[in-house]
Amino acid sequence: MVLILWTFVIFSFLGWVGNVIRNLAVYKRFKNNGFLTSPFFPMYGLTAVICRVVLTPLTNYPWLLLAASIALTTAVIVLSGFLFEKILGFKVWDYSQSKLSIGSYISLPYALLAGIFGFGFIKVFMPVSDALVMLIPTTVSYIILFALLAIILLDYIFSVITVIRLKRRIKYLSNIEELLGDDADEEKIKLIGENCNRLFTENILRRRLANAFPDLKTSVYLGMISDKVGEVKDKNMTEYTAVFENKEERPFAFGLCFTKLFYLFVIGSLFGTILETLWAFMIDGNFQVRVGLVYGPFIPVYGGGACFLTVVLYKLYKLNDTLIFVISAVVGASFEYFCSWFQETVFGTVSWDYSDTPLNFNGRTNLMYALIWGFLGLVWVRFVYPWMARLIEKIPKRAGGVMTAVLIIFMVFNAFMSCAAVYRWQDRAEHPKTDNAFIQYIDYHFDDEKMEFLFPNMKAPEKD
Repeated sequence: MVLILWTFVIFSFLGWVGNVIRNLAVYKRFKNNGFLTSPFFPMYGLTAVICRVVLTPLTNYPWLLLAASIALTTAVIVLSGFLFEKILGFKVWDYSQSKLSIGSYISLPYALLAGIFGFGFIKVFMPVSDALVMLIPTTVSYIILFALLAIILLDYIFSVITVIRLKRRIKYLSNIEELLGDDADEEKIKLIGENCNRLFTENILRRRLANAFPDLKTSVYLGMISDKVGEVKDKNMTEYTAVFENKEERPFAFGLCFTKLFYLFVIGSLFGTILETLWAFMIDGNFQVRVGLVYGPFIPVYGGGACFLTVVLYKLYKLNDTLIFVISAVVGASFEYFCSWFQETVFGTVSWDYSDTPLNFNGRTNLMYALIWGFLGLVWVRFVYPWMARLIEKIPKRAGGVMTAVLIIFMVFNAFMSCAAVYRWQDRAEHPKTDNAFIQYIDYHFDDEKMEFLFPNMKAPEKD
């Protein structure tokens, strides 16, 4: 029970710290937009406690843990948002501007992000926080814990009372304004306006709540965010519609051409290695190299996925976000399925197997990854591809031509050597000796130990 209470306190505080850091990055100044005056976000602490109680039994089943974490955190956030709105009379957070919103209390991207944080909490943060709490002497632990809980409780009570009284005063002034009717003179109307504005500034609690939750006064803030996102999306759409009548004026790799797709392949392959390395650290708790080629940090399935999504979705940018999400989910899952089948058919190996996960398709992909592909495809079409395309087009034409030729030669050679190394890795057990100079070179530079380090998840498929 003590560990559960400490989980609530610790992660309420960490939630507040994370929010302050975000505000420093966005507004360039300190801003506490939590419901409490003290440095705690009880919403985060409560979510952490619920995750601890419900998800801990799933620790040894990472894929099921992630899926359950997404569902659980989404349910907690939606229910909390609904209750806050009913009790306080305004939305503490509002995602109604997002086309992928869930009841205006959360959007699909944030639901996925919250699920990933819940997964990381169970696998990484909870064991660390428990170990630190156990270092505190028992008596001292009880004193500090209950003192902090008392502060949070009193702060919550005062904040709720402040909001309730503030709403009553606003309602009272509104009723007076209605009773005055159309015959009220300007002085009386001005006096009412001054009294209303004074409600938000006459004490420190009201000022802080008014600054933390603009919906108490206005919804302009959300409108500004929506307009800004709309501006970015409109600007990005020009990348799909740009036209140059004079060919000499066209930038390097203009339009959807082979050169641009090749660079997307290289960048996507590099990004895939970073993503897989971080993912391995979250699941296994240790650093593990995950690559798809023997030279360099590249995983071609990600690069191929980036190119495939671009080719399929390039002409669909005019569709709404929901349709792009659905199409991306189907296309991405199909591509992942094909890559798994191709690797097993051609090379006789598999690098991923989801047979033990719910709603999987022959172990080659599953519904969870389809949803992730949908989210990635939407973000790719709306934001990433236009930005990346502009970046590629800034490369000088002459230097770009030389660099492209060098990279193509390197990637082709890299793919050839990778295929040869994998083939020899499988064949080495039956034919350890060879007179072929090239095979000897492979055996020397890519022995079993090196291959197991580069491809820790590659194995022969299980036979039925």
